[in-house]
Amino acid sequence: MDVPETRELAYFVAVAEELHFGRAAQRLGMAQPPLSRAIARLERRMGVQLLERTSRSVSLTGAGQVFLTESRKALDAVTASVRRAQRAARTDPTLTLAMKPHGDAGLLEAILRHYRRDPDAVGIEVIVCGIGEQAPMLRDGRADAAFLTAPYDDLAGFDTEPLLTHDQMAVLPRAHRLAGHAALTLADLAGEQLPRWPGDDVDAADGPQPEVRDISQVMQLVALGRLVAILPESVRRGAWPEVACVPLLDAPPTTVVMAWPERTTSRAVAALVRAGAQAAEEAGAGGRRVEGRPGASTP
Repeated sequence: MDVPETRELAYFVAVAEELHFGRAAQRLGMAQPPLSRAIARLERRMGVQLLERTSRSVSLTGAGQVFLTESRKALDAVTASVRRAQRAARTDPTLTLAMKPHGDAGLLEAILRHYRRDPDAVGIEVIVCGIGEQAPMLRDGRADAAFLTAPYDDLAGFDTEPLLTHDQMAVLPRAHRLAGHAALTLADLAGEQLPRWPGDDVDAADGPQPEVRDISQVMQLVALGRLVAILPESVRRGAWPEVACVPLLDAPPTTVVMAWPERTTSRAVAALVRAGAQAAEEAGAGGRRVEGRPGASTP
C-alpha cells in the first residue's frame, strides 16, 4: 500500500478545512496549481475520491470526511512525537499537565503533594487552558497528561484514571424564580437560555446562544441574568455570591478523569497517575471516588 506522506496529509487537511483551493494554497504559502495537482495525485494513488469539485465549490465526500479525521490524528501524532522527544532530551525533564479552570475537582494541590514524594517524579508545569483545549493539547504533544471531564470530553486515544464523580446543579441568578428551590429537574429549565460551549453544535431552533469559554464568563453572564447554566457541583466552591446553585435531580453525573496518551511508557506520567489516585481516595466529601474503568492501563 502506498502510504501518503506527512506533507500530503497537511495539503489535504488545509483544502478540507478551507473548502477552497485558493485559500488553502495561501494558508500553505504555495501556488494553487501545484496544490491542486498534489491532491489529485493523492486521490489517484489512494484510489478514492476525497473531494467533490465544481466550478463554484469544493466539498468533502464521505471518504474525505473519514480521511480528514484520520489525517488530523496522524499529523497530531507526528507533532506530538517531536515535542515529547524534545522534552525527554532536556537535561532537566519536565512533565506538562493541562487543565481548564476548576477542572481538577479541587484535587490538584493534593496530587502535587503526593507526586513530589514519588521517586519517579520530575519537574511539573501546570497549564490552565480554555474549556475544550485540554484534549487537543494532549493529542499534539503540548501536554503529557490532562484533567478531562466525562462524558463531555472526547477520551478516544487516551488511557484514563477516573478520579471523582460529581452530581450536577443549576446555576441561576439570585433573583431567578427558581433560585429558592431545594432541588430542580431538567424539565424545570425548559425554555431557559443556556450557554454554548466551544465545539457545541448550533441549533437554529434554539435561537442565539452566547458562547462561553471559561467558568468566570459563565458566572458573570448568570449574575447579569443573561443565562442559566448546568455545571458540576464542584464549581460551587468558586461560585459568585450573585448566583444560586440548586441541585439537579435527574442530570447525569460527570466524572473528572486524569488522561494520558495510550501506550505511554513514561515513569513520570505513571507517578502522576498514582498521585491522582491517592488524592482522590483522600477526597471523600468532595465527591464520589470511582474505580478505574476496565481496560485502563497505568503507564
